[in-house]
Amino acid sequence: MVFSSVSFLYYFLPITLIFYFLMPQKIKNLVLLIMSLIFYFYGEPRYIIVLIFSCFYNYYFGKLIDKSKNKKAYLIINLITNFGILFYFKYFNFFLENINSIIGTNYSLYIIMPIGISFFTFQATSYIIDIYNGKVKSAKNILTFATYLTLFPQLIAGPIVRYETIEKELQSRKINYELFGQGVRRFIIGLSKKVMIANVLGELSQSLLNIGQTTILSHWLVAISDTLQIYFDFSGYSDMAIGLGLMFGFKFLENFNYPLTARSITDFWRRWHISLSSWFKDYVYIPLGGSKEGNFKRYRNILIVWMITGFWHGASWNFVLWGLYFAVFLIVEKIFLLKILNKHKIIGHIYTIIIVIVSFVIFNRTNFNDIQLFLKNMFGLGNLYFTNIETNYYLKNYIFIILTAIICSISYKKIYTKIKDNKIYNIIEPIIIIILFILCTAYIVDESFNPFLYFRF
Repeated sequence: MVFSSVSFLYYFLPITLIFYFLMPQKIKNLVLLIMSLIFYFYGEPRYIIVLIFSCFYNYYFGKLIDKSKNKKAYLIINLITNFGILFYFKYFNFFLENINSIIGTNYSLYIIMPIGISFFTFQATSYIIDIYNGKVKSAKNILTFATYLTLFPQLIAGPIVRYETIEKELQSRKINYELFGQGVRRFIIGLSKKVMIANVLGELSQSLLNIGQTTILSHWLVAISDTLQIYFDFSGYSDMAIGLGLMFGFKFLENFNYPLTARSITDFWRRWHISLSSWFKDYVYIPLGGSKEGNFKRYRNILIVWMITGFWHGASWNFVLWGLYFAVFLIVEKIFLLKILNKHKIIGHIYTIIIVIVSFVIFNRTNFNDIQLFLKNMFGLGNLYFTNIETNYYLKNYIFIILTAIICSISYKKIYTKIKDNKIYNIIEPIIIIILFILCTAYIVDESFNPFLYFRF
């Protein structure tokens, strides 16, 4: 079940809200747990047992680590199990295929990856490590922990919510009309980003890839569309997750902070998928030594973290290349480039956008030959015309949505701060939100292209 579907918007969510607000405070977590399991079962009935096992297993080990003197041994056992399960479902086939290609065998095993396993595994792992480090105490009961791990707003595609962030709210949370209204507003904005921008850009990209004769311009349009699509798709999902959290009384941390306005790759990764970046920083980069043991180990740690970050996104070599690609630029920036970029902000922004656009060419193509050919054509080395009638047709028909996406990727916080208390604005904004929701519904009913790109991770 996806948030941008009729079944979620008009059946699951209203029913969940009605039950949630009718029930007394002491069983609200139970309502959320049951509905979250139903939500997951709807999309992944065969593997709900994996999610349930993760709840009981990590709750039990959280208690053991909290009370035992032999904390490290239990931590190691838990990490081996959690990542062993993730490895089996997500990476076993990848390694088997590579072994087959090396030794000339043909072994195969049919394994389907459970939806969201990377996200709930990372959440469970952060919970266990935080208990080990003394940052949090173990959950008082299995209901509290299971509610945390299965919470449907962020279960499938994040953001990765740490237990310490919502620990108090799991025990007691206040819900009022203002908070609920903020949640509805945030959810509909996220839904609009997904349905009215990301999906349309996805259609443009697919159409351009299938034209009779590609051009240099068509390759750039595909690359730009893919970049904007994945941003609005994933940030839209995060907005919806944060909005849903507010409706139920939870305040999740932000996951995106206008990354396409960044002026360096370092700045970009402070703004893009913040929950994942901070997870790797706190649980991998810092334990490896961070930047405290000299530049050699600092750069080594960056390479390790970004290789793992790339591999987290998918069991394919292009994701490893994608991670290492960013690692190289991050290291170069730390050596000397960041000082130059900070002095020349416009150049820094142009540089960052080009690097990011190229990165998503790597991200979206699993075959190295396809990546090489696409980049070659993009930069005019493939003997292609700059443009043609077909390319111009799609550019003319989609230029409005491309410009809209670019405009919407910029922060207007200063303007919003000035007008948010204006009486006219307070009257107009709810009307705009209602119109957006009606338009989103029309788009959802009418279109067949409605994937969430990060579900596969």
